[in-house]
Amino acid sequence: MTLSTKIEYLGHKGEGVTHIDGERVFVPFALPGEEVVITHEGERGTLVEVLTPSADRQAPFCPHYGACGGCQLQHLAPEAYRAFKTGLVEIPLRQAGIDARVEKFVEAGGAGRRRATLHARKDAAGYMRLRSHDLLDLDACPILVSGLKTAPDVARAIGAMIGPCDVSFTATDTGLDVSVKCAVKGVKGDRLIPLGNRFALARLAFNGEMLFLAQMPRVTMGKASVELPVGSFLQATEAAENVLADYVTAAVDKAKSVADLFCGVGPFALRLAEKATVFAADSDKPAVMALEKGFRYAKGLKAVTVRPRDLFRDPLTRFELGYDSVVLDPPRAGAEAQVKEIAASKLKQVVMVACDAKSFARDAAILTKAGFALSNLMAVDQFTYSTHIEIAATFQR
Repeated sequence: MTLSTKIEYLGHKGEGVTHIDGERVFVPFALPGEEVVITHEGERGTLVEVLTPSADRQAPFCPHYGACGGCQLQHLAPEAYRAFKTGLVEIPLRQAGIDARVEKFVEAGGAGRRRATLHARKDAAGYMRLRSHDLLDLDACPILVSGLKTAPDVARAIGAMIGPCDVSFTATDTGLDVSVKCAVKGVKGDRLIPLGNRFALARLAFNGEMLFLAQMPRVTMGKASVELPVGSFLQATEAAENVLADYVTAAVDKAKSVADLFCGVGPFALRLAEKATVFAADSDKPAVMALEKGFRYAKGLKAVTVRPRDLFRDPLTRFELGYDSVVLDPPRAGAEAQVKEIAASKLKQVVMVACDAKSFARDAAILTKAGFALSNLMAVDQFTYSTHIEIAATFQR
């Protein structure tokens, strides 16, 4: 059954929200103020027709938009889009009792995303369809860098050989790095080895084990070149990494000693070491080993001490935090245990980068209650047209 209704506001997942019989209904691709025709089942609405379009509506540029579940906001005009993304940062902070405004919004899509994971099957490869476990066979994705142009073809070839799997791609300085994850028992990755030469890959891995290597995948970070471990984390766009690294190095300013916690492969540590001694820690042992090797072969850097350490279970204690500044870049879960130790320490400055607004707001509240002031709040939009946002902020005691 179809019905007409008016969209009231956008939810945090970018869906238009209306009320039907007193219950919220979420309608993808609908915008506030629009009169629309929808069908719905429970809280899940489907847009059938827009009767009165919003002034904030624009035509999406991707032919797959609407069917593909990868992007949610291509239909939203730039000014409204920025306001929505800014709200993703500010609203959780308000809910945590912090009145802070985004001082700078940075569009960091750059040349496109250099990382992507495609789902592959025997006869198709791409992203999942919207609200579905069905696969959309993809010919191209316009939000990826040109170095990932062949990704759908590579994923299709892999799926044709081994069946259902996930194929992760990273465009690096030395070529395409491909990592395959397959949960089907009995499947062996050896048959994929010829694809390394066929598609001129830098590296091909299967369930964490390297199958093929033409060149070690490398990424430049400041004065260093880092060899990426299989499946390692990297910021989605090169532009975002540069923006965030510039923010971090400027924020620590003249600090002589810095701890880079949740350091990964070193996008901040290796740049910070150009003017400060750095202690770098992360639970990802291959990542910190790659950081250490990158540091050893780089020139013109101050001392970097690298340690594998689970900062969730074993944070640096208040007695170990004798640094001029600490940089935090935790995963989505945030850095609650580490932040509590910082709050109890004598540390004067924290520079935080976060990819989840809710955990960031929780951690920020701990710091502000301990006497830190939040400043220079920045939103970095590297996951363009999605409902994800990167955050950077400085906390001064």
